[in-house]
Amino acid sequence: MTNASESAQPVLLIVYHSQSGNTARLAEAVLRGAQSEPGIRAVMKRAFDATLEDLLGCRGLLIGTPENFGYMSGAIKDFFDRTYYPAEGKTVALPYAVFVSAGNDGRGAVTQIERIATGYGWKRAAEPLIVRKEITANDLAQAEELGAALAAGLALGIF
Repeated sequence: MTNASESAQPVLLIVYHSQSGNTARLAEAVLRGAQSEPGIRAVMKRAFDATLEDLLGCRGLLIGTPENFGYMSGAIKDFFDRTYYPAEGKTVALPYAVFVSAGNDGRGAVTQIERIATGYGWKRAAEPLIVRKEITANDLAQAEELGAALAAGLALGIF
């Protein structure tokens, strides 16, 4: 059961998929950054566990995916497939950002997510974070900054 002050806080939802653990490391850093902003409740869910209710209940969204064959992961695509039509018209102008763990260049995954986000009517709140090859401490710091920036924007009413 959530208390009244928790439910009154805007929710920043982090939806991600990870097989090798790289995207999970980025998601954890994004979460740390989001949790640094008072007044925002950051919720992190694996893509297969994220629901329509999670999407409809959030005020901001961060999507994390590995690059698979130049595309987003199947789990992220599944999240979109399960929520797109039921959420149609209900999440317009939702601020979102993307982070990608890429073995290649990551642009294909970003392009496909942005195409779907446009269909939802979402607005991009930050440039995509694409981390190529091995994840460094700098990459994790950038992921943390991404989470903090989106949370701060929600807290300040910018988005």
